[in-house]
Amino acid sequence: MSTRVLSVAAIALWFVTIGVAIFFFIRGQTRVAPDGRTAVLLASDERDLVLAEMRSMLETVQVVVDGVKAGDMERVAKAARASGMAAAADVNPALMAKLPIEFKRLGLSVHRRFDEIAATAGSGASREQLLASLGTQLSACVACHASYRLDTTTPAAK
Repeated sequence: MSTRVLSVAAIALWFVTIGVAIFFFIRGQTRVAPDGRTAVLLASDERDLVLAEMRSMLETVQVVVDGVKAGDMERVAKAARASGMAAAADVNPALMAKLPIEFKRLGLSVHRRFDEIAATAGSGASREQLLASLGTQLSACVACHASYRLDTTTPAAK
C-alpha cells in the first residue's frame, strides 16, 4: 500500500472517530421512556450522584427562600454560590459523555443562575428581584424534569 492511501485511510478513520464522538457527546446514552420523556441511561452509582446533586440544589433553593424571607442576603449569596459553577467543576467526564447535550445545557444554566442569584443578593437587590431570579431558576428545573428521567443500565442491588 502506498503512503498516500494509508494517509487518506488514516484521515478518514480520524473523521469517523471524531464524528462518532460528537454524535455521542450530543446524544448521550438515552432512550425514549414509557412516559414519553427522554430516559438518560446511567450506572446506578452515577444516577445516585446526579440525584444527590439535584437534592443539594433543592436544599439551596430552600436556604435562598429562607434567607430572602429573613432578609439575610449574605446567607442567600453563600448558599447560591455553593451551587454555582464551582459545584459543576469536578464532574466526571465519563458521566458527562452519557448526558445528552440539552440536559448538559439545562444543568449548566442552573449552576450559572445560582451564581447570578449570589451576585444579585450581594448587590443589594430587593426581595422581589431575588424571588424573580429564583422563579426563573426553578423554570429550568421544571423543564428538565418534564423532559428527562434518570434510568439505570444495571439493576439496583437488593
